[in-house]
Amino acid sequence: MKVVLFCGGLGMRLREHSESVPKSMVNIGYRPILWHIMKYYAHHGHKEFILCLGYKADSIKNYFVHYDESISNDFILTNGGRKLRLLSSDIDDWKITFVDTGLHSNIGERLRQVERYIEDDEVFLANYTDGLTDLYLPDMIDHFTASEKTASFVSSKPTHSFHVVKLDESGLVTAIQHLAHSDILINGGYFIFKRHIFDYVRSGEELV
Repeated sequence: MKVVLFCGGLGMRLREHSESVPKSMVNIGYRPILWHIMKYYAHHGHKEFILCLGYKADSIKNYFVHYDESISNDFILTNGGRKLRLLSSDIDDWKITFVDTGLHSNIGERLRQVERYIEDDEVFLANYTDGLTDLYLPDMIDHFTASEKTASFVSSKPTHSFHVVKLDESGLVTAIQHLAHSDILINGGYFIFKRHIFDYVRSGEELV
């Protein structure tokens, strides 16, 4: 299955980082979030990626055009550093399609713009590229296949330090509860779609 990655947003929730790089390029260790997510999908056998670019698209393109395999792979250095032989590789079997989907496009519009690159895949994966998971992806795919639905996404318990407030009809507070202890779930940003999702997302509409 191809993997559509939404990495063109302004990243307002990571403002201290996203003024210099897009949010998907904020590093975790010595590699960006985007790389970690792609490695996750590649680990489960999905190595064809479609990047929906927008804000600071050049930084994402440059990262992969000038990708340095030696940073995250073992290698042998000889000839005083003039010769480097990799002992393993990260992305040599990946196929990455880079698509400029506009600076201010919402996610629904970005998805519509890459429809032609999904080609004849009846089912494809998608991701917000702003969070990591240890979810066993084949289980999610099997559950989706058995459901015969058009779309599925991972929901998760929030870990933020906010509190949820409930009000009565007059506006008085009736309950205050830590968000992590409430029954609220958030969209985790890991999606599976059947191709006919495009029959439902119209021009200008948000994905959700």
